[in-house]
Amino acid sequence: MSRKTIFYIIFFSLLVVAFYVVLIKVISGFTKSKLPPISYVQPFSFTNQDGKIVTQKDVEGKVYLANYFFTTCKSICPRMNNEVKKVYEHFKTEKDFLILSHTSDPATDSAAKLKKYADSIGVRTQNWIFLTGRKDSLYRQARLSYRIDDPNNSVKNIDDDFLHTQFLALVNKKGEVVKIYDGLRQTEITELIKDAEKLLRE
Repeated sequence: MSRKTIFYIIFFSLLVVAFYVVLIKVISGFTKSKLPPISYVQPFSFTNQDGKIVTQKDVEGKVYLANYFFTTCKSICPRMNNEVKKVYEHFKTEKDFLILSHTSDPATDSAAKLKKYADSIGVRTQNWIFLTGRKDSLYRQARLSYRIDDPNNSVKNIDDDFLHTQFLALVNKKGEVVKIYDGLRQTEITELIKDAEKLLRE
């Protein structure tokens, strides 16, 4: 093999390496394999704490966390929302990040009740939105869109059905559910914050 051939092999090898390094620097997540989303958020229409209708169009282009709770819950909900509040505090000045907390008990949790709850925990409802609506629609959204409860948990009579979950769904700007977290685990909340920061940069 001639010196000239060796030179060209080394030269083009270095060129390929340099090009690869540039791609890593310029394109976020270039070296990471992208997993398919868990699910896609289906169209919805719920009522917020101010009595206004909120639909999927209101969250288009936003990164958001979705969870379920009820205001009279004395067990996992207060603990979960204490963890969710850490997420709220971290992102409360970020205009492209929201939290959507849906009630599991719409018969009790009216818009006014949700407003009182939001005030009691000291959060701005522009960033952390509390939602009520039809029970069947709320539960369908939890199980089929956000995947934070097994659809097989549903029962034939909606009046007998009850959703009680500590899981949180993280949704990207495209309306894709990218990851589910345990809202009672501090380590997972820390991970959620890091993941949300990455999504906001995309």
